[in-house]
Amino acid sequence: MTTFDGSSPPARPLPVNGDAAWLGAPYPALVAEAGGSVVEINHAAGALFPDARGGAPMAGTVPDWLAEAHLRVTGGTDVEAPVARGTHGGLTLAAHPTVAVDGAVTWWLVDDTDRLRAEAALHREQERAAFLTDASSRLLASLNSRRCMEVTVELAAQHLADAAVLVAPRTGRRHALALGAAGTPVTHVMAQIDADAVPGLAEALQGFPPVPSRWIDPAALPQWAVPDAFGGPVGSVVVTPLPGHGVPAGALILLRRSDQAAFDPSEEVFARVFSARAGAALSAARLYTEQTRITATLMEELLPPTLRQVDGVEFAGAYRASREIDRIGGDFYDVHPMSGTHGETLAVLGDVCGKGLDAAVLTGKIRNTLQAMLPMADDHATVLELLNGALLNGRHTRFASLVLVSVRREGHLTRLRVTSAGHPRPLVVRNTGVVEETATSGTIVGALPDITATTVGVELAPGETCLLFTDGITEARGGPLRNAFFGGRRLRGALAHCAGMPAEAVVEHIRMLASEWIGDNPHDDMALMAITTPRNTHLTAVDGHTPGRYTG
Repeated sequence: MTTFDGSSPPARPLPVNGDAAWLGAPYPALVAEAGGSVVEINHAAGALFPDARGGAPMAGTVPDWLAEAHLRVTGGTDVEAPVARGTHGGLTLAAHPTVAVDGAVTWWLVDDTDRLRAEAALHREQERAAFLTDASSRLLASLNSRRCMEVTVELAAQHLADAAVLVAPRTGRRHALALGAAGTPVTHVMAQIDADAVPGLAEALQGFPPVPSRWIDPAALPQWAVPDAFGGPVGSVVVTPLPGHGVPAGALILLRRSDQAAFDPSEEVFARVFSARAGAALSAARLYTEQTRITATLMEELLPPTLRQVDGVEFAGAYRASREIDRIGGDFYDVHPMSGTHGETLAVLGDVCGKGLDAAVLTGKIRNTLQAMLPMADDHATVLELLNGALLNGRHTRFASLVLVSVRREGHLTRLRVTSAGHPRPLVVRNTGVVEETATSGTIVGALPDITATTVGVELAPGETCLLFTDGITEARGGPLRNAFFGGRRLRGALAHCAGMPAEAVVEHIRMLASEWIGDNPHDDMALMAITTPRNTHLTAVDGHTPGRYTG
């Protein structure tokens, strides 16, 4: 127990005989008899209670809470004489009673105002810290910018104000707004607004410090700045920026009703602290959204295309990345209709050394280079030589294997020219179920200055298929012992059962068997492409883009 000067009051009542030390004590003290009359009062208590003097009743001369506490103590209600607390003259006082043998009570008064204010301030800061911790967790729980705007408005309207409006940076001529009042859903609108209509808003959107709340006239707010669910006139407004990563993430407008206390300086500062966290979360969410959009755009160029029938020939493909979380990797395939001077369709399937995004970047370069060389696609050797030079001169140190197939439909037959550049030889399944390996061979591209390649011709009758594949199929480990290769022999056996099947069915059958073989084992990228002459197709119905009509 401390006094005005930090000392402790005496443990027993002082004699009430005008002792100078007691009268001049720096803490208020008074002695009252059991009946409630003041016996004596020191100078500090006299300054505090000017109407209290010797012989005067306590009632009416000291605060009611102190007079009532005296009656409880002398009446035996509070036998342990607990400390009484109350306010007087803007102070919060604690009155400590000491009961004498004759029933008189000495009341020692201690000013607790500063201590209680400090405790209240500490409690308020603890609550704010807990709120900021919870707010940060909720704000960072989602990288969806729209959801992050909603959480910001919800938290601000519930804990900082009666309503909040989040103004996002301008997109074109309009701003995205999120508006909400405490206990109501947040609404989103796109609106063309005049930021200068709200003092400090234009500056906040540029990241400048906020203007004081007292500078903003609540009655002059434009209609768009007050949520429909607000209800009642606006009494106080705070506008604060939402700082982001390098660029502002927007601005936050906080509103209080006229029947609530206006924002004080400490609340304005706390609003800025909250806004800093909300701005960081919003900036991260928008950056993620932008990166996702860019990634999706680039991904479209790197993903294998959807194959279809071209000039009466069926093309089908399947791709599986080495990791389930990846959509792209080092395997690729493409079909370029009517390439070269002879009107042949060029089919390409390849495998870049490596996995994941780095390998996918090189597959994109190879595919773009081959696209540019389509006018000379009749000469596989020239195409491979130019591609090899392009890879050797690039910044990548990776190499690739691939197979080129030029496809032309002639009557009931499909004629292929097949060239392998260090790639597994394509397989051909005949209508009899016999599986043949094409005799092409060659060196990989992107590793040596000079390459060699052998081109062979293949004919496909109706119902026959040429299968292109990467070593991710044959080298897939799994099976009963989980460590055996799928292997070329197993692949040929599976392909033998695909005689007469459409290209899509061939690819799906091989893909399914390989996936079952692997199970949940790790594996390399896998790619398949089937080139099939359709069985029983009426060719006059084929226009190069749509399947022919089946006549049987």
